[in-house]
Amino acid sequence: MTGFDATSPHIPVLIDEVLVALGAGPGMTMVDGTFGAGGYSRALVAAGARVHAFDRDPDAIAAGRLLAECAGEDPQLVLHHRRFSELAEGLAEAGVEQVDGVVFDIGVSSMQLDQANRGFAFSSDGPLDMRMAQEGPSAADFLNTADEAAIADVLYIYGEERQSRRIARAIVAARPLTTTRQFAEVVRKALGYRPGAPKDPATRSFQAVRIHVNGELDELTAGLAAAERVLAPGGRLAVVTFHSLEDRIVKQFLREAAGLVPAGSRHLPVLASTARPVFEKPSSPIRPGEEELARNPRARSATLRWAVRSDAPARQSGSHSA
Repeated sequence: MTGFDATSPHIPVLIDEVLVALGAGPGMTMVDGTFGAGGYSRALVAAGARVHAFDRDPDAIAAGRLLAECAGEDPQLVLHHRRFSELAEGLAEAGVEQVDGVVFDIGVSSMQLDQANRGFAFSSDGPLDMRMAQEGPSAADFLNTADEAAIADVLYIYGEERQSRRIARAIVAARPLTTTRQFAEVVRKALGYRPGAPKDPATRSFQAVRIHVNGELDELTAGLAAAERVLAPGGRLAVVTFHSLEDRIVKQFLREAAGLVPAGSRHLPVLASTARPVFEKPSSPIRPGEEELARNPRARSATLRWAVRSDAPARQSGSHSA
């Protein structure tokens, strides 16, 4: 671990539980599918593992290069500037066929939330962007060009917002929207928000638009399938989610992959009854304890699920993809 600084101001959610779930140790090869600020990667390297870290955000990769470069000619951290759904291709290019563990921390990173110019949060004003990869249509592009019905659908499906039509109508009437503050104020006004209420109603709409702009649920589905393909027998998959839409996909995937559920879903169709389970029985959901919540309030909604890969062949990608 020469030259690799295992200390970091960023504390990843459920880190102790994730390390136990992955069983990381010397000589192992691990994948951190969501590098972000590098919290999981640092901990895995500190445990002696070699880590292949993926992130579509160029800012995360640029920051991580300092960690990778200081490891010398035999790096313990290998960075891949690509989506985690492409981890199988990235590993193959690096000459790696199978790995001992894969971890995903789904959703927006603390680093992205804390940078107002990225437009992920309404706690401080910034451009209405929300693009993890910093390319393609932004949140402003979507909200300023989509028709009212399309906006309402996104808010309802990805934000589970019951007042989606009212908010969509207000958005169209207020266009053009260019900043996070403008977007938040339109939502609050549409819902009759009063300062001091326990939860800001703009939270659900921001979540919905972010998920839509980044294609996050389809990315999660494809990433889970990719992890299934690259994990060696006995390898472990650990996934941390932050809201019910993500957790539902992970739970369904693991239960179907373990042969526990006969029926499929829109994201994860049916696992054939004749197939051998590709994962052993998944864990129960694991959530942060009071000590972690006191230290990191953002962990409040986190859920960890993990499972161990069996020696059965991976399923065909078409049998469990969107």
